[in-house]
Amino acid sequence: MKNTLAEINELRTAGLIGRWAIGGAMGATFYLEPISTYDLDIFVLFESSPLILTLTPVYDFLQARGHAPDGDAVMVHGWPVQFLPSESPLLREAVESAREVDFEGVPAWVMRAEHLMAIALQTARGKDFARLVTFMEARVADELKLRDILLRHGLNAAWCRFEQNYLNPS
Repeated sequence: MKNTLAEINELRTAGLIGRWAIGGAMGATFYLEPISTYDLDIFVLFESSPLILTLTPVYDFLQARGHAPDGDAVMVHGWPVQFLPSESPLLREAVESAREVDFEGVPAWVMRAEHLMAIALQTARGKDFARLVTFMEARVADELKLRDILLRHGLNAAWCRFEQNYLNPS
C-alpha cells in the first residue's frame, strides 16, 4: 500500500489531480476492524474542472509507469485503485476536510468517519447500511459533527429511515 499511495502523490505532484482522500471500505478500515474490499477508492478534487471530466490523463500517467488497467480501476503496485471525481458538495467537503495520516512514511489523507458515514447513507446500498451499523456500534464518530453534516447535505430524512430500519427495528 505504501508504494501505491506514493504513486498517487506523484499524480498530484505532476498536476494531474488536486487534493485526494481515501474513502469507501478502505477508508472505513482506519476507524473499524478490517473488512474485505476489492479496491482502493481514491476520491479526487481537480484544480480546474473541465466541461467534460476525463480520467484518461491519470490512467495514461500510471500506465506509462508500468501500471495496468483493471476494469474501472488501475493496478498500482498490486492494488486496484479506482479514482472517483469529488464533484458533489458532500464529496468535495469530505476530501477537503480529510485527515492526514502517515502510512509508513508516505503522507496520505483519509476521509473522516462522519463523512464516510454520510456518503454511505447517501449511496444507500446494503453493504453501506451494514457499514453504518458497524460505525454506530464502534462509536468512532462524533455524533454532533455527523448530525451537522447530515443536516447541511439534506440527509436527515434518510438518517431517520436508517435509524428506524437498522438501529431500532420493531
